[in-house]
Amino acid sequence: MDWDKLRIFHAVADAGSLTHAGDILHLSQSAVSRQIRALEESLNTTLFHRHARGLILTEQGELLFDATSSMRRRIDTAAARIRDSEEEVFGELRVTTATGFGSLWLTPRMPALYAKYPDLKIDLMLEERVLDLPMREADIAIRMKEPSQADLIRKRLMTIRMRLYASPEYLAQRGTPEKASDLSNHRLICQSPNTPQVSAGAVMVQELLTHDIPSMLTVNNYFGVLQATIAGLGVGLLPDYVIEDFPSIVRVLPDLESAEVPVFLAYPEELRQSKRIAAFRDFVVDEIFEHRRRLQTAERER
Repeated sequence: MDWDKLRIFHAVADAGSLTHAGDILHLSQSAVSRQIRALEESLNTTLFHRHARGLILTEQGELLFDATSSMRRRIDTAAARIRDSEEEVFGELRVTTATGFGSLWLTPRMPALYAKYPDLKIDLMLEERVLDLPMREADIAIRMKEPSQADLIRKRLMTIRMRLYASPEYLAQRGTPEKASDLSNHRLICQSPNTPQVSAGAVMVQELLTHDIPSMLTVNNYFGVLQATIAGLGVGLLPDYVIEDFPSIVRVLPDLESAEVPVFLAYPEELRQSKRIAAFRDFVVDEIFEHRRRLQTAERER
C-alpha cells in the first residue's frame, strides 16, 4: 500500500471529514478525496460511509484505522527516541494524573521544572480515567494506585491519607468537633460517591455518614472540595498533600483518617532512556523529598 495514502486515510478517519483533514494536511478537499478513492480501489473495498454530517468508518475502515493508529504510535515513539538522543531536554511530554493531585500539588511546583528545562512542552492531562501508557495515550503517569498494565517501569513515590479539615472562621462560628459523633452538627464536604476516586476516600465517606450528618456538599473533584472548605462551608474530606500549600486550614478530629493510598509514577519500558522522562521523574522525586522534609519540620514545630 502507498504510505502517503495511508497517512491521508488516517487523517481523514481521525478528523471525520475530508475538509478538516485537508486543512490539517494542507491539501484541497478534492485532492484528499482522490487519494481516499484510490486507496479504496487498491483495496477493493469501501472505507467510509458518506453522510450529511461527515464520514463514518466501515468495518473494513475500522480495521485499517487500527493499523494506521498503531503505526502512528510507533513512529511517534521512534521520533521521540531520536530526539532524546540529543543532550538537551526538549520537546513534548504527555503527563497524566488525577485532577486533584495535578491541580493542587503538581502544577504549583512546575515552575521549578520549567526553570531548569525551558524548552520542555508539557501536555498535562488531568482526569480520573487511567490512560493506556503502552498504547501511548500518555508518556508518563502519576496514579493513586499501582499500575496493573504490563511492560511499565513503576516507582512508588509516597503514600497519602484522607483527613478532615476546616477553616478557622468556620470553626470559630460552628465550634470544633471533638469526637466523630459531633459531625452530626456540621456540614460534610466531600467527593460525590458517584465520582471516580480512591477507594480509601469512598470508604471513609461511608463511615462518616453513619453519624447522621444533616447537610452535605459533594463535588466531583478535590479542588472544589478544597475551595468550599476554605470558604467556610463545612468540614472537608481532603488528601493530606494539600496542607503544605494551604496552611490556613485546620485539621479536625486527628484520630480519623483513611487507610494509606500509594502514589506511583509509571512510564513504558521503551521510554527508559528518554531524557525528558528522566528529567520529569527526577523533578517529581526531588519535589516529594522536599515535601516530606517540610511536613516533618512542621510536625516537629507543633
